[in-house]
Amino acid sequence: MIKVYAIKSILSKGDNSIDKDSKELLNGLEEILKEEFKIIDNVDELSSDELSLILVQTGGSEGFFKKDIYPFFNGPYYLLTYGANNSLAASLEILSFIKNESKKGEVLHGDISYIANRIKDLKKYREDTIYNLGVLGVPSDWLISSNVDYKKCMDIFRIKLIDINQEEVIDAIKKHNENAPYDSFKSSFDHKELDKAYRIYLGLKDIVDKYNLAGFTLRCFDILSALKSSSCLALALFNDLGITASCEGDIPSLLTMFILENKFKALPFQANPNWIDPVENELTLAHCTLPLKMCESYTFDTHFESGIGVGIHGELKEEDITIVKISSSLELFYIEEGRIIKNEYRKDRCRSQIVIHLNGNVSYFLTSSLGNHHIVIYGKKKEEIRRYLTNLGLREVI
Repeated sequence: MIKVYAIKSILSKGDNSIDKDSKELLNGLEEILKEEFKIIDNVDELSSDELSLILVQTGGSEGFFKKDIYPFFNGPYYLLTYGANNSLAASLEILSFIKNESKKGEVLHGDISYIANRIKDLKKYREDTIYNLGVLGVPSDWLISSNVDYKKCMDIFRIKLIDINQEEVIDAIKKHNENAPYDSFKSSFDHKELDKAYRIYLGLKDIVDKYNLAGFTLRCFDILSALKSSSCLALALFNDLGITASCEGDIPSLLTMFILENKFKALPFQANPNWIDPVENELTLAHCTLPLKMCESYTFDTHFESGIGVGIHGELKEEDITIVKISSSLELFYIEEGRIIKNEYRKDRCRSQIVIHLNGNVSYFLTSSLGNHHIVIYGKKKEEIRRYLTNLGLREVI
């Protein structure tokens, strides 16, 4: 059942043709979708936890929305309209108000089949489960565009961000003294360094279990100074297990990675551009951690910037990929497809390095980039990810 709250101008209260038009629209949608559309009289029955519609029946109803609906219902606001009685004009004015308030809304208008399909999509992409993602320490000092609005994150993605003190994280790691399972890795390395890196994983696992986290981002450079080891291996192991783990406290990257893992079952590589070639339309991306399952082969090395700990040099498959990033405003996203054309292993860059030929114009990174880190996944998934994010109300950066 889909609840519908109807509004119209006081000047049209006695116009029965308006109610007739509304009934024809709702009956048509019921017939196509095989679902009941129930007109409700109380705005308190509108719920953010299920799909609810606001039927804008006439012009002049904008004030009713602002006075009777907006203060009591937090959206998202889906405005159902038809082509008579200035229904569309009023809906566009209401939508403008909604967007000015930085809230999510959309006008459902057009051919009845189109409206039915949009409602189908909106129901399909709604998220009922609330996920906990941990923010383990604040974003690294150099990520000056990586904080997000926690309430907005919950409203859009149904994701609860939980701040966890870095001292608690470090204390949890220090409780462990187990050795690493050396034989389970496909690369040999100094056992003492592997032990320290694996204990970081075990301590982080305690935090994940304690707070029931589906993922987390870690201010990992504090780990370097406190424990003289890196978290690169730990994050790789978590991502292999489907527990999203991003580094440097990068919350937008965490959200992007979580959506790609949770919704599209894609292993994510969080990386930053090291070189861009606008002539050949190529870019090099690199980082010291990635899911081991993404690699055709891998070897262990030190963490690049610090020269300590355990970093990962992964060789990725030369195949089609998709690059994605959600903005810190949670209003924009970038997505493009390309292909990995080779792996590199330069000592002056982070350890896992890929060169990508991009399908779209690589100049995005020089003129409109949504931050440092971008997320790479295998496969051509641009259309399905774009559809998902636009259905959540985000806009694509072209």
